[in-house]
Amino acid sequence: MNFKAIILAAGKGTRMKSKYPKVVHKVCGKEMVNHVISVSKKSGVNDIVAILGHESDVVKEKLPKDTMIAMQTEQLGTGHAVMMAKEYINDNDTIVVLCGDTPLVKEETLKRLFDYHIEHGYHATVLTTEVDNPTGYGRIIRDENKDLLKIVEQKDANEEEKKAKEINSGIYCFNGKSLRESLDLLDNNNAQGEYYLTDTIKIMRDKGQKVGAFNGSTIEELMGVNSRVELSKAEEIMRRRINESHMVNGVTIIDVNSTYIEADVEIGNDTIVYPGTILIGNTKIGTSCVIGMNCSITNSQIGNDTEVQSSTIIDSTVGENTTVGPYAYLRPNSNIGNNVKIGDFVEVKNATIEDNSKASHLSYIGDAHVGKDVNIGCGVVFVNYDGKNKFKSTVKDGAFIGSNSNLVAPVTVEEKGYVATGSTITNDVPQGSLAVARERQVIKEGWVAKKEERDNNK
Repeated sequence: MNFKAIILAAGKGTRMKSKYPKVVHKVCGKEMVNHVISVSKKSGVNDIVAILGHESDVVKEKLPKDTMIAMQTEQLGTGHAVMMAKEYINDNDTIVVLCGDTPLVKEETLKRLFDYHIEHGYHATVLTTEVDNPTGYGRIIRDENKDLLKIVEQKDANEEEKKAKEINSGIYCFNGKSLRESLDLLDNNNAQGEYYLTDTIKIMRDKGQKVGAFNGSTIEELMGVNSRVELSKAEEIMRRRINESHMVNGVTIIDVNSTYIEADVEIGNDTIVYPGTILIGNTKIGTSCVIGMNCSITNSQIGNDTEVQSSTIIDSTVGENTTVGPYAYLRPNSNIGNNVKIGDFVEVKNATIEDNSKASHLSYIGDAHVGKDVNIGCGVVFVNYDGKNKFKSTVKDGAFIGSNSNLVAPVTVEEKGYVATGSTITNDVPQGSLAVARERQVIKEGWVAKKEERDNNK
């Protein structure tokens, strides 16, 4: 059986007051429509069809490459939107219809909906929930046997129908053949003058086909996002879910309310995350790590047993048993090995630092390859830029770079080469050699007294 999702993502989202389409606004670092796609795939959906309209190129750019696209140039209702995907609906498909602005729907809910739909042999199944105040929602109307009779929109409901508290989620399962045939029979004879997807339920029932309603969700996960206020609420709910899921999997989060972890972040068990931490994008953190206060880690990989304290890491990798910070800055393409120390106020950019090396404090290492067992002293600068071009420095295994030294690229310090403190190195340092590049110290006795006398006579 082939499960196929049709995701409605054509709307503008006027209440967002944004130049961007509503569905590309992010919740915990991921576009709302991509949350829906991700959950669909996890629940067993094989193929995704996105219905696009407003600013379709912007939405398409954000979608996975394997997403099929159908266009809805006029906004004529949910039924009309699904009509636009008719060419993708095969008779043997099981179709699930979802909204691109409902990022909180859960994988488990969709799986249970699918099971219920198949188990009861329904041609259509609508996901529902019950609320105390159903105003604004389509009502689920059941017959005397508690089976689904019809779905009535708020504006088309009579007073008795408006009393129903079971509401339509906007999420449906369909038999592909039955859906195709019902779409051909839809009309727009209603208060809105739109083609309602809900009318397919009545069409199928009138044809004697079994239709059902699965009351298996919560109003929280069905929340559509139509404004910045609702976007903030969805963000809060999603952030709580993400943090709780990590804790269930063995991660210690000291303060869930001050820890921001995006949806695609992975964290190994026995890792501790301290307050103020922000973990972004495709970040992966190993087991038994310590991520200290006020860290920001973006699209980076952190190895097992590594400690990061109050530092920023972007598009980089850090090995195992390594310490970073406090107040270190690993800029893009920094590759740090195992058992390395990157200390306070050390900045690394586009550089590799191999195992067992250390830069303990106040250094800049840019456009460089640093080998194993290298010591980089305080105040060392890899001078990589001449105002026009960047150049690379190489420091090989076992080398020692003394404090307050400058390595003016391109330059190489060979194995076990030593650079004396305060040197500016412009030529390669041979293996096992000491390089001293500084003026000899000169002492001028009595100079201060002479200066003071000159100053007093002015």
